[in-house]
Amino acid sequence: MMLRTPHSPFSLSKSSPLFLLLTKTPSFFQHSNQLYISKTTCFQGIYEKDSAFSGFVKKRSNFCTITAVIKDPFSSFSSLSDQMSNKARKKARKELPEFVLKHKLDLCSKNGDFDEGISEGVDNWGLDKGFEIFKQMGIDKVVPNEATFTSAARLAAKKEDPEMAFELVKRMKGCGIEPKLRSYGPALFGFCKKGLSDKAYEVDRHMVESGVEAEEGEISALLKVSADMKRADKVYEMMHRLRAAVRQVAEDSARVLEEWFMSESAGDVGVEKWDVGKVKEGVVKGGGGWHGQGWLGKGKWRVVRTQMDENGVCGSCREKLVCIDIDPKETENFANSLAKLASEREVRSNFVSFKEWLQKHGPFDAIVDGANIGLANQHHFNFSQLKSIVNQLRQISPSKRLPLVILHKSRVTGGPAQHPNNKKLLDSWKNAGALYSTPQGSNDDWYWLYAAVSCKCLLVTNDEMRDHLFQLLGTNFFPRWKEKHQVRLAISKQSKGPILSMPPPYSIVIQESEQGSWHIPTVTGDDLETPRQWLCATRSRKLQSLFD
Repeated sequence: MMLRTPHSPFSLSKSSPLFLLLTKTPSFFQHSNQLYISKTTCFQGIYEKDSAFSGFVKKRSNFCTITAVIKDPFSSFSSLSDQMSNKARKKARKELPEFVLKHKLDLCSKNGDFDEGISEGVDNWGLDKGFEIFKQMGIDKVVPNEATFTSAARLAAKKEDPEMAFELVKRMKGCGIEPKLRSYGPALFGFCKKGLSDKAYEVDRHMVESGVEAEEGEISALLKVSADMKRADKVYEMMHRLRAAVRQVAEDSARVLEEWFMSESAGDVGVEKWDVGKVKEGVVKGGGGWHGQGWLGKGKWRVVRTQMDENGVCGSCREKLVCIDIDPKETENFANSLAKLASEREVRSNFVSFKEWLQKHGPFDAIVDGANIGLANQHHFNFSQLKSIVNQLRQISPSKRLPLVILHKSRVTGGPAQHPNNKKLLDSWKNAGALYSTPQGSNDDWYWLYAAVSCKCLLVTNDEMRDHLFQLLGTNFFPRWKEKHQVRLAISKQSKGPILSMPPPYSIVIQESEQGSWHIPTVTGDDLETPRQWLCATRSRKLQSLFD
């Protein structure tokens, strides 16, 4: 199999690294004597005959994108390859500078190593060449897509021209192409890096108008530029957006917040008198944990890293965190959307049968993800461990009823289930209406999650619920629900067996108190094996709030 570019004297064999690179690319097209390549996940490249190489990577979250212009690396190699043995040919190919470079860039892309990728050799010539190709695509009437515009915007950002990157996003809208979050990154981060806060806010407004939601990286960048420019009102706004978007903050965001609270600007901003009634009203409307009435108090902030005790009392300021309410209507809507998704992805009749069974036998005080609990900290499925957890749940149940155990049919009929004691245990649960076996080909996750949400009860599982299935839920309600309902298994050296780790009596989310202090949870720690780190920010001089 050969790939040949129009009007070019060379071709690429199926075994060549460049051909493998191209075929790894999900989409590419040929026009005139150029071959344009676009891959949006981890590699974006443009191949043009007789051009030199230039490449760069842009790190974002846990992936990076590489944009490249590559010359024909095999023009000199092909004439020698016939004279080599297979072993020598493979060795020579791997030693080609272009092959080594591609391999290094692949690793940079895989590992998100921005610094190493940059060191592989970006120069202004390569960036200019990238724009030249982008321009030529327009001349050749090649219709650009979102990936093309985004790649060009990243080139503009590398040239430290965020204005051009923003104009490219605006052109996307003009072409009827909906920008994605990554499309805005080059302009937004570029303006923030240059300290152009007003331009960064303009990009942010454009994102909102386009229905694109900022994530932690974007909000953190806006937070930093606001703090650097001493825009206390925008810092306050971004902190609340961070609270709504991510709940627990990454270390980079935590450092930005620390720097803000320790700055003179933070100490100067705020009011010494405020309407207590209005603040309380704001707390009630917000469901608890924040009021949104602006900075309260004045004076220098005391900022420390600390932990919460089991009751949610801060180890530094001794203030107690609250448990934020969940609107019952939100739970109902979430259960309905969950059932709809499950019916679309499961055999509909199977899931409908489960819903009918649940209505007949429910509600329950707890749902157990049987497979997860039976295998937790075990090499093989352990019915004794599952039984222990079921008994513990029954003891703490207000109704003293057995929880519902959900197990796949294969777990109920095969393997350890055939042991007399295990079979007797399963039969007893089944007769009590406390066992549901999901059919062949089904995904247990849909069943135990729907049961827990619809019954408004505890869910016992160590599953972190972060995979693709849970990403489909696409709502910020799910992490709030999970926090209040998930019970996990903890193995303690002091205990003789597994114990239940109940949901905390407080919400693990950024909280703003009625006295103006802030508590910010970080992703460091999980409160099960290691205590979670919190950022506590309180005024060093406490002021008495007064009615205006």
